[in-house]
Amino acid sequence: MKAFPALLAVALTLPALAEGPPARDVDRLGDTLTPLGAEKAGNADGSIPAWTGGYQHPRPPDGEERRIEHYEPYASDEPLYTITAENMAQYADMLTVGQKALFERFPDTYRMPVYQSRRGGHAPEFIYEATRRNAEKAYLSNGGESLNEAVTGIPFPLPESGKEVIWNHKLRYRGESVRRYNTQLAVQSNGLFTPYRLREDVRFHYNNDGVSVADLDNIGIYFLQTVVGPPRQAGNVLLVHETLDQVRESRRAWLYSAGQRRVRRAPDVAYDNPGTGSDGLRTNDQLDSFNGATDRYTWKLVGKREMIMPYSAYKLADDRLTYDTIAQAGHLNQDLTRYEKHRVWVVDATLNEGTTHLYKRRTFYIDEDTWSILAVDIYDRRDQLWRVQESHTIMLVWEDAVAPVASTVYDLHADRYLVQDLSNEEPLADTDVEFGERHFSVANLSRTATR
Repeated sequence: MKAFPALLAVALTLPALAEGPPARDVDRLGDTLTPLGAEKAGNADGSIPAWTGGYQHPRPPDGEERRIEHYEPYASDEPLYTITAENMAQYADMLTVGQKALFERFPDTYRMPVYQSRRGGHAPEFIYEATRRNAEKAYLSNGGESLNEAVTGIPFPLPESGKEVIWNHKLRYRGESVRRYNTQLAVQSNGLFTPYRLREDVRFHYNNDGVSVADLDNIGIYFLQTVVGPPRQAGNVLLVHETLDQVRESRRAWLYSAGQRRVRRAPDVAYDNPGTGSDGLRTNDQLDSFNGATDRYTWKLVGKREMIMPYSAYKLADDRLTYDTIAQAGHLNQDLTRYEKHRVWVVDATLNEGTTHLYKRRTFYIDEDTWSILAVDIYDRRDQLWRVQESHTIMLVWEDAVAPVASTVYDLHADRYLVQDLSNEEPLADTDVEFGERHFSVANLSRTATR
């Protein structure tokens, strides 16, 4: 027993001694694993196929990039089966808690058409190369809030913790720069909504080819969001410098108010403060399913499961669809959705004692091929299921990048829901644009608002 104090002293020093990249079997990348860390092989019964390089396809003709007929084999696929409230018990072990709750809430109208699983995820070669370097060097410190020696690629393709998986989602490849249009609909219980239209300029600073760790200066993303409508909000602008370590340095955010014609700091653009144009249906850290600091939660890596997830949503992206067609009372028009069986990482986040957040607990389901969060179960302070998130994504094939085309937050208490990332009635996202850091300066903020 006398040895116990000595052993305790050694144990207390372990975090300091262990700081640095752990030993990882990096040679698995590109061998038994894809270059981004997913299992190459299919599953035992063949319902999940092997990864063979992802969905490669040339860019469709100008003006027709969002027409599903240009995306074979997706255009000709028919559902293998449809899950309904009547037969969901048959698939219960592959459904999230939130999906089951939606069947119970809307037994007559909610359904999930399930298609052949297609592993379209891929990224450019420079992302693969950077991911391999990160696998050898990257590590977390400062309670998992500081990312060290990682840049450009997936930081942890061989994850060993829940926080590493979430970092992979936050820094997955979505292109280098983009101007996109993001329409949000806060759909009331009767199906009515007023579109809230946003134009968003983004430089994925971390993912730019050739950027070094030193070049990052603790910035992962530059983000400039302009409200286009409704008219009473038009002209308001939000500028964000998304810091990588938000405990050491909080997210840098500024707001330009069109009514007051002035710029002010916006420290509340974080955590559980209400998201822009969401009618109170999402928090700031629910944008992109999850973003920002992870310090208010304890993150547990549960493991990997085969589950039925929203996927390959080319049909839902079609620009001939109107928002009235997509958004219906209670939930999306599920005839436009597509679900597939995929392997996902499951991560539980539990609120730490002594901290505050609207959500006591969240369970995340993260795609192994793209590191996109595809679904989230969200619990209130009574530990009751409150909200359900899903993200319907596509591969933007001419950019080798993953992109959301519709993301939902269903509020089970209020019978309302939010759908965001829509652009069916808006211009096509411009992925040829190259935004430099000066575009995201505070000096440019008011100029952007008045242009």
